[in-house]
Amino acid sequence: MIDSLAAVLGLGAQDPAFWMPLALMGVFFATVIAGVVLDGFDVGVGCVSLVAPSALRPRMLSLLAPWRDANEFWLFLAVGLFAAAFPYAWSQTLGRLYVPLSLLALGTLLRSVCFEWRLRAPEPQQRLWQLGFGVGSVMVAFSHGYLLARVSVAYESSPAYTGFACLMGGCSVAAYSLLGSSWLMMREAGELRIRAVHWARRTLRWCAVGAVGVAVVLDFSNAGVFLKWGDGEHWRAVGFVWGALLLCFVLTEMTLQRLMNRSYRATALPFTLVLLIFLVVLGGLAYSFFPYLVLDEVTLWDAAAPVATLRLALSATVVALPVALIFNLWVYWRMLGLSRPPRPPDFRG
Repeated sequence: MIDSLAAVLGLGAQDPAFWMPLALMGVFFATVIAGVVLDGFDVGVGCVSLVAPSALRPRMLSLLAPWRDANEFWLFLAVGLFAAAFPYAWSQTLGRLYVPLSLLALGTLLRSVCFEWRLRAPEPQQRLWQLGFGVGSVMVAFSHGYLLARVSVAYESSPAYTGFACLMGGCSVAAYSLLGSSWLMMREAGELRIRAVHWARRTLRWCAVGAVGVAVVLDFSNAGVFLKWGDGEHWRAVGFVWGALLLCFVLTEMTLQRLMNRSYRATALPFTLVLLIFLVVLGGLAYSFFPYLVLDEVTLWDAAAPVATLRLALSATVVALPVALIFNLWVYWRMLGLSRPPRPPDFRG
C-alpha cells in the first residue's frame, strides 16, 4: 500500500519528501490522541463540576492538580508540530475554523487562569473561580465537537450544517463528561463516585449519538469516504470497528447499571471502556481522512514544508518526544486507582 501510494505521488517510498510528512503526521496523530485522552478527563471533570454540589467541587478540582500542567502540554505540542510540519494547510483551515479555534483558545485560557487563581483567592471567591473553570471546560469540549463537525462536512455553512455542528458540540461535551465521570469513579469513593455514575449514565447515550452522527454524516457528505468504508473488500474491518464500538457502549452501560446497585473495589473498567470508545472513533476518523488534511483538497504532502524544514522538525521531535514521554509517565503513573491522601509530615526528632 505504501509503495502504491508513493507511486501515485511520483515519489519513491524511501524518498524523504514522501516518508517524512508521513512520519510527522503519525507523530501529530499520536499527540492528538494523547491530548484528547489525557486532557480529556481533565476537561470532563471540569464540565461535570458545573452540576456537582458545591461541597464536592473543591475535591474534584484538587484531584486534577497533579496533572494540570502535563495535560496542557499536548495541545501546545500538537499546534506547534502542525504549524512547523504542515504550514501550507493553515490557509485552508484557519479561516474556515475561526469560530471553534477562537472558542478553544478562550476556553483554554479561562480554564488555566481560573484553576490557578482559585488556589490563591480568598475562600468566599473560590466558588467564582470554580465556576469559571467549569465554563471554560465546556467551551473547550464544545469547540472540539464543533470543529470536528465543520471539518467533516467540508466547511459547509448552511443552517442545516451549522445545526449539525452545534449538535456535535453538545455531544462532545457529553463525551468528555463521560470520560471525566468514569475517571472520578476510579479515583474516588463515597458520594462523589455515586454521583459520577449518575453523570456517566446521563451522558453515555449522547456520546453514542455523537459517534454515530459524525460517522454517518461524514460518509454521506463525501463520496470518497463512503467508497472507502463501503468497499466490499473491507467489510471485515468495517464490521470489526462497528462491532467493537457497539460492544464498548453496551459493556459500559451494563457496568454503570451494576455500579448503581453495588460498589466494587476495582472501578477502572468504565474508564477503560470509554478510552476504547475514544480510540476507536479517533482511529476511524483518521482512516476516513487519510491521506487528506482538507478532504478532497489538500493532502498531507501538499501541505508539508520543504524537506529541510521537515528534517529539522523531525530531529527536534526525536530529541524532545522521549523527554516529554519520560516526564509524563512519571507524572501520570499515579493517575490510576483510588486517590491517596498525602502523608502528614513527621516532626519527630
